[in-house]
Amino acid sequence: MPVTRSALTDAYARLSEALPGLGVTELDTAGEVPRGGGWVAAGALAAGGAELEAFLAWDDAQVVRDYGQRARPDVVASFGLHRYAWPACLLITVPWFLHRRVPRYPATHVAYDRSAAGLPLGRMAVRSAGFACLPGDPAAALPGARVVADEEALRAEVRAAVAEHMEPVLAGFGPRMRRRGRALWGMATDEVVEGLWYVAHLLGEQERARHELELLLPGATKPYVGKAAFRELTGPDGEPLHTRDRASCCMFYTLRPEDTCATCPRTCDADRVNKLLATAG
Repeated sequence: MPVTRSALTDAYARLSEALPGLGVTELDTAGEVPRGGGWVAAGALAAGGAELEAFLAWDDAQVVRDYGQRARPDVVASFGLHRYAWPACLLITVPWFLHRRVPRYPATHVAYDRSAAGLPLGRMAVRSAGFACLPGDPAAALPGARVVADEEALRAEVRAAVAEHMEPVLAGFGPRMRRRGRALWGMATDEVVEGLWYVAHLLGEQERARHELELLLPGATKPYVGKAAFRELTGPDGEPLHTRDRASCCMFYTLRPEDTCATCPRTCDADRVNKLLATAG
């Protein structure tokens, strides 16, 4: 794959330093996204055919291996979508968060390989279709740059770029998940928020990420569902514990009803506090 250095390269390098389990390769403008040998194009997932079936077979086998039981087909599809969408959204949100640059990646411009050795989160190959930036950014003079007026205009670019990429992917997965419309976009909303929040924690910028995400998703920003939905709980010694209310359910409870995550809609605040304290410890 011919690779390139771009206005996004430094952001992806910092992402890989913080999260070594995920690799990102930028293709040059003439580069074809890879296929075969573990790679699946996002456009193929959106098509919903044989390549999506093969992609989900990996999740089906993983559930049997790790939990000793089969998951419902809709649960397998939910797991598969999460495992793709979480890193895919980072391709857009991380350059915005770190450098105020927002790339455009139509589904036909991205491929994903989750079988790469040494990369438990997989690797992504991307071909940018341009990027938005702010006035005064040195990258504004580069090919493919598009200058927008201010921070709010740039946030609108983030929402539009994620929606452009995710809409066809959600359409491909949707029939297998028994979810439609609002439920699927609730899942996409959670991937945007929780992915960047997690990476920002690794970068030591979790508080700034909460603030930025609250501005990005204040509510009434269709097709996204609800707000970033952060809130603060109090620990037994008065310590603040940050959580959020997910807009969707990852369906893990169908395998382990007793083991929900700290942001799950099914987890009460008392259990959230216990889970957050255990994680901090």
